[in-house]
Amino acid sequence: MKNKSQRPPAPNDIRLRRILDETLTAPHWPEGFVMRSFERRDAQALHALLEEVFDDGADGPFEDWWPRILGDDEFDPDLWFLVIDGKGLLVGAALCWSSGFVKDLAVHPDSRGRGIGEALMRHVFLTFRGIGTAHVDLKTNTVGNAAALRLYERLGMIPVAWEG
Repeated sequence: MKNKSQRPPAPNDIRLRRILDETLTAPHWPEGFVMRSFERRDAQALHALLEEVFDDGADGPFEDWWPRILGDDEFDPDLWFLVIDGKGLLVGAALCWSSGFVKDLAVHPDSRGRGIGEALMRHVFLTFRGIGTAHVDLKTNTVGNAAALRLYERLGMIPVAWEG
């Protein structure tokens, strides 16, 4: 199945890459937040988070989204990382394809500015380096997602060709 990383670029879209070298540093999880791996029982809450964060409706209703995810050859639930707050609520997620591609990085608006996105990305980098992946890529928009772009640049991600 062709995943979303293969769609043609929209205006101001960019592909970024982080080489997974010895300069990587461990994540710092903000106090009161914990990271854990995805479990299938998280699927509906995760979809709701994505709908909240990405208001473009691109993922469609849960009944369409979940089978599409399960059918993707690059889906590996062990590469989907969730952040839970002190109340047990899902507030962040990094969803990665097995190819070393970050499909989605989402932090609930009420939990932004605390370092959750940065910690998730650092965890992603170390996870993929640990399984022998040379680099991690993602795609974003330089205008519509300027704050995320600043985070990615701060983390050492650099632009590469859209096709990778």
